[in-house]
Amino acid sequence: MSGTRMLRILTAACLGALLCASGWIIFRTWPRNISVGTAPYPSVHFDHGKMVVPFPTEILLAEVGWFDDELSAYLWFDYLRSCPDIEGSQVLLTVAERKGAPLYRIEVVLPNNALVAIPFLAQLEAKAFIEGFELVFATSQGAERRREQTNLFIAAYKRPVEKEFKLLPRKQLLRPTVHFLVFKSRTDPRVRGRDESRPSSLSHEQATELAADIVAVAEFYDLPLDVFLGIGAMENNYLSIRGDLNHAVWKRKAAKGDIILKRRPGRVLVSNYSIGVWQITRETLRHAHALYLTDKRDYSQLPERLRPPQTLELDLTNSHVLTAYAGLLLQDLLDHFNGDVDKAVGAYNGGPRNPNLQYAAGVAAVAAYARNILERVTAVNEQAATDTLECGVNTKKE
Repeated sequence: MSGTRMLRILTAACLGALLCASGWIIFRTWPRNISVGTAPYPSVHFDHGKMVVPFPTEILLAEVGWFDDELSAYLWFDYLRSCPDIEGSQVLLTVAERKGAPLYRIEVVLPNNALVAIPFLAQLEAKAFIEGFELVFATSQGAERRREQTNLFIAAYKRPVEKEFKLLPRKQLLRPTVHFLVFKSRTDPRVRGRDESRPSSLSHEQATELAADIVAVAEFYDLPLDVFLGIGAMENNYLSIRGDLNHAVWKRKAAKGDIILKRRPGRVLVSNYSIGVWQITRETLRHAHALYLTDKRDYSQLPERLRPPQTLELDLTNSHVLTAYAGLLLQDLLDHFNGDVDKAVGAYNGGPRNPNLQYAAGVAAVAAYARNILERVTAVNEQAATDTLECGVNTKKE
């Protein structure tokens, strides 16, 4: 049953209990010559002074996620079991066939007490960790089968890989990168917030476009793809939202397109907010465009949608071009720091004079996670393809 329906049933049950109690008092205080059978009262008992309202089941589960894609399911499963509100061992990932296609389910094992389980699930839904839930009554054997299947998924995504991330063909990484972008955007606190003006997570189409751009730009500028993905996650979780709206810088003189906030002798204060997925400030965008105009690379090798215009656009809304600018900036910083990734990434946030190494550590953590997941999903897919091929060969022999 759905979560909303379960809440309504629980409320009705409480009201029903009150009515039953009132009826019982009337029955005891108003003698009648009638025969009364066994009333269908809820099976309520107390455990160490706490009321328990169990469901008629051995094991109580809640389905909290449904996915058609294995990687999306595993990413969300891994995310939920790392949440402080949920005990990791109580999150299960299973797969079953539906209409000839696999359906991946994420389930949470719950205490069999309606007074605990329902409020817990409602809290997860309110915090946007889950979009809804359906209660499932299971046997001990059924729960054990689910745990065994979950352990198989965990083992598959922890097995050693034969091919390192940097050696994997970029085209092979494109599809899993799409699912990674959607996942990161969905887990952004702004998306999960309650504000009516909250941003939406990336659609599959938006993520497909952005993933193609990121892969193409990383290849064109010879960037480490995992690091580039890490920067996008740290900056804005791949969401196109303006940032640092109150940020401003002093300049010796204003340039065309500047938004002047104050003037002093020999100086002007101009707005310097950040734009797009990569949170490039207006002043950094000027620098990136200047780099592009002097760059000797053959930009005809870059897809046309990613090529910057000859004339600078300070309020650029084209996410394709902004991705190209971000790649050029990172490549320039890598050259500046002689290939030192930590300093180059830190400078992307803090500037070449003051690289933010704490920011670089955050990027490194996301990059490691992306690299680990993308390596392993590629290995899992290759193994599945091999198993399918071998199965087909054996069938023909038989």
